[in-house]
Amino acid sequence: MDVVRRRLLGGRDSASARPRPQRPPWALDEAEFTTTCRDCAACIPACPSGLIRTDGEGRPVLGFSHAGCTLCGDCVRACPRGALHFTPDAPAWDWKVRLTETCLTLQGVVCRSCGEACDAGAIRFRPRIGGPALPALDPLACNGCGACLAPCPSRALVRIPAELREIP
Repeated sequence: MDVVRRRLLGGRDSASARPRPQRPPWALDEAEFTTTCRDCAACIPACPSGLIRTDGEGRPVLGFSHAGCTLCGDCVRACPRGALHFTPDAPAWDWKVRLTETCLTLQGVVCRSCGEACDAGAIRFRPRIGGPALPALDPLACNGCGACLAPCPSRALVRIPAELREIP
């Protein structure tokens, strides 16, 4: 596997070795965002879920350790410079969720915590004979909100750039 493909599969930007930041919903593309955002942090207290933190440069990033994004738009309304800009036809971000092999259900343990947390209905369970129902992710229904991440006891779900959904 070449180095660029390895970076992409690892969720890293192909132009650099650093992971791609997970910005708040409706953020401008990364180059525009870093130019427009002036590190005012107005979006941080505006987030009712407490997801927004700052990265090493003082710009907002998301942390899904305890909750998912409700897509309420409060952070967008609080942004004075327009680095977060709601567009009705555009998705909140280009992230989706991928299930990894550490999923307890894939190990034969009954667990449906991710599906119960997914308000979008993107995670459903297919019954099977001789074992627990298997999770199935619908990439079209997934809005990348991350609500499924925190309740997963094995941290088997990860957010990845949407364009990588098609790469096996």
